[in-house]
Amino acid sequence: MSNKIVGIDLGTTNSLLSIVEGGEPTVIPSAEGDYLFPSVVGFSKTGERLVGAVAKRQAISNPERTVISIKRFMGTDHKVRIDDKEYTPQEISAMVLQKIKADAEAYLGFTVEKAVITVPAYFNDSERQATKDAGTIAGLEVVRIINEPTASSMAYGFDKLDSTENILVWDLGGGTFDVSILEIGGGVFEVKATAGNMRLGGDDWDQRIMDWLVDEFKKAHGIDLRTDRVAMQRIKEAAENAKIQLSFETTTKINLPFIAADASGPKHLDLELSRGRFQELTADLIEKTAEPAMRAMEDSGLGIHDINRVILVGGSTRMPAVQDKVRVLFGKEPCREIDPDKVVAMGAGIQGAILAGEVKDIVLLDVTSLSLGIETVGGVFTKLIERNTQIPCSKSRIFTTAADGQTVVEVHVLQGERELASHNKSLGRFELRNIPPAPRGVPQIEVTFEIDANGIVNVSAKDLATGNRQKITIQSPTNLSQDEIDRMVKEAAIYAEEDAKRREESQTRNKANIEIDTAERTLRELAERIPLEQQRKLRDCIDRLRMSLQTYDTEKIRQDTKSLTDTMFAISTDAYLSTGTGKVAGQEKGGIELTGVSSEEPSEEDLFGWFQK
Repeated sequence: MSNKIVGIDLGTTNSLLSIVEGGEPTVIPSAEGDYLFPSVVGFSKTGERLVGAVAKRQAISNPERTVISIKRFMGTDHKVRIDDKEYTPQEISAMVLQKIKADAEAYLGFTVEKAVITVPAYFNDSERQATKDAGTIAGLEVVRIINEPTASSMAYGFDKLDSTENILVWDLGGGTFDVSILEIGGGVFEVKATAGNMRLGGDDWDQRIMDWLVDEFKKAHGIDLRTDRVAMQRIKEAAENAKIQLSFETTTKINLPFIAADASGPKHLDLELSRGRFQELTADLIEKTAEPAMRAMEDSGLGIHDINRVILVGGSTRMPAVQDKVRVLFGKEPCREIDPDKVVAMGAGIQGAILAGEVKDIVLLDVTSLSLGIETVGGVFTKLIERNTQIPCSKSRIFTTAADGQTVVEVHVLQGERELASHNKSLGRFELRNIPPAPRGVPQIEVTFEIDANGIVNVSAKDLATGNRQKITIQSPTNLSQDEIDRMVKEAAIYAEEDAKRREESQTRNKANIEIDTAERTLRELAERIPLEQQRKLRDCIDRLRMSLQTYDTEKIRQDTKSLTDTMFAISTDAYLSTGTGKVAGQEKGGIELTGVSSEEPSEEDLFGWFQK
């Protein structure tokens, strides 16, 4: 148990966890020893759930039962169907979070209960709610949702609290793109503006390589690989590797043997892709990053010359074309002092330490990324809170009825920037009833929007004549009800218990196999020193344990392992101690002399010294 609050970067491609230790943010490795947790979930054909690196490794052979890039569907009604069960994006994300939580607990030695989780700055209310629900399902208390670029700025500004500067965070991850502009000074991190594209990320660059590979293969062999899921998974992995390689090399070879076959025999994919050709294929994607960047600059009220540093965040910013675009737009060399994969998690860890009271004298002032308002007469979107308003915040406005005698008003809550309500994101609807009948335009209905520090919206409507009030936390149709969350929490806990049981069974079986190997090696090496009766006893123990391993009785395996271990220890001790008597198993001791070892009985001090070795 600990009062620590960890920071989690729940990414499209990979996720990370960070914690502040000794005053410094530290990224915690996974059980596999890597600081990146692949955001991948797989389901084996026997029903076993696989998460992280092990799920990613089996993706090629099991593509139809492997889920990747689920973050792109957060806050939507998208479902993943595996056999006869459907999973929401929140459930899949919770599985990733559970893996991160369990690995962190094993590494840190205490229970992880509270977390700060990052989201793209341009995540809307539904997407933020879904992320928070995923954390709850995974058994975490999500104490704060923080924007990824804001978290990155905290990591960069953590050791520069005395300086004042304007920074622009350019965050291109696996599935999303964000730009945030902040002013840092005197321990205050104030977000001036944010903009982004929720459907632009490294996955799109991968897809362009995939399309090129498939098209080139079809030209050469007349076979369309898009119908072969296993082949496409191999191509996806090869495309991602090629993209990474082209960040450091000018050309890369892509070789996938036996990718398909026809009547003439097997076909192999063997192509070379140059950096120049790759940049041609993705030139329009690079151009898509410019518009959000310029919009954020305009909203911030700053000029290009006012930006002191441009910080690159996200693994996709390693692409040379991205860095070139930043140089062209801002006329300066981008900062890459911190690993772009780690920086978001590190900032989240710092925010966790602030909320836990471990880090003092830092204040974070974030903004809402999209405007909020309601639908009014004529299908018009009337904004109450403009985008890039500092949060938490509260805004109210008086509305009235549109018809004589109207006793009910429907409040349709929307988020976006378009003029017409139908062109914006609907967050939910609710009704205020029992309004006294009156001519149109007479009743006064006060609508209030409140946004908390997580960017999550609460809306209320109040009839000023009667004081009648209706208040809700926006719950869009794509979000989960409390009952659904509770059910998923229970299911997650069951899986956690099953996972722990499976690990225990695996460890027990591994230990049994190790003890069998050790016992057989002991018989081989000490055969001349062990009496035949003891050899038979040891072999009987080995045979019993082998029989137990044919079953799934963990307790029986554990008992038979202990029996073998105890027998082996007793026999080994007798064999080695007998070397000082000149007789072993009724035979004369051989003439081998061990250099530096006395033939006399060892003293207690000697034994202690040997055991220390």
